[in-house]
Amino acid sequence: MELTKKIFGKGNDKEKTNFYNIYCEDCIFIMVDIQEKFKDIIYKMQNVVKNADILNKVSEILEIPLIVTEQSPDKLGKSIENIYLPASHKYFQKTKFSAMTDEVKEYTDELDRKVLIVYGIEAHVCITQTCLEASQIGYDVVLISDAVSSRKAYSKEIALNLLEKSKINVVTTEMLLFNLLNDAKHPKFRDISKLVK
Repeated sequence: MELTKKIFGKGNDKEKTNFYNIYCEDCIFIMVDIQEKFKDIIYKMQNVVKNADILNKVSEILEIPLIVTEQSPDKLGKSIENIYLPASHKYFQKTKFSAMTDEVKEYTDELDRKVLIVYGIEAHVCITQTCLEASQIGYDVVLISDAVSSRKAYSKEIALNLLEKSKINVVTTEMLLFNLLNDAKHPKFRDISKLVK
């Protein structure tokens, strides 16, 4: 059984990849700004933390590069401690709301993958701007809806509606994981399925 597929070339003139046809070697994970200062003020933050932790573990299990950003960490604190960060993750500080800073884009260009898996906070600011900018410069963007939030529930709802209309793939954590596995015969199936039980 074939578990891997081709890597698509990146660029605005390329057709968007159907979510079903996204494979591990296409992907980069980006965890955006899940920082200490937001811990007690974000709507359903416990869900964001739980699912970000799962996604970061999956990035390690499936050997998918993970980018972690922090917005002005001197003011907003470091990433929340109880979220797992694999040793292989790449860390970037930023002041720009979009995570697609020049440094991040330089790194993603080196990786030469075309699908960005985005999660973090806040949905209506940094997440929306990250998704729209990444899409504009030619990436296929997958937003993990149960691993993003905002201070207000309606801000998240409006952001997700806008992004869906902008042809961003909006999915759940489990949808992504089982789509990447594709088959219960995948060698990492047991490791991944244990994370979501």
